Amino acid sequence: MLTKSQVIVFVPVQDAERAGHFYADTLGLHEAPTGPDGTRHFEVGGGNAIGLRVLPDARPSENTALSFEVADIAAEIRELEGRGARFLDYDSDDLRTVGHIATLGNEKAAWLTDSEGNYLCLHQGG
Repeated sequence: MLTKSQVIVFVPVQDAERAGHFYADTLGLHEAPTGPDGTRHFEVGGGNAIGLRVLPDARPSENTALSFEVADIAAEIRELEGRGARFLDYDSDDLRTVGHIATLGNEKAAWLTDSEGNYLCLHQGG
């Protein structure tokens, strides 16, 4: 049954070594064994994983590729910035951030890009 399946989300990367350092060192994720095809895997909650799929002509998505639910978004931002992450700020009619955090109804969100330009999000429910 798919509702009980573990999920691996594949993220396109051009440079697996560079991306691997970002996911391990900057995000602090634990690296799992590399797949038989060379895909580097990183563990996330609930037995799920992120797979860094090397695609030499990969272009990052213009939308959020991954979103991590966190309990305290401000604390997570401070921790990740301490590891070198750079968060994005927005100031438009549609989206405005304060301290890197956008308030969207009862939810808060913050965005950053990985080493390959993929958009990642932290979100905290209300």
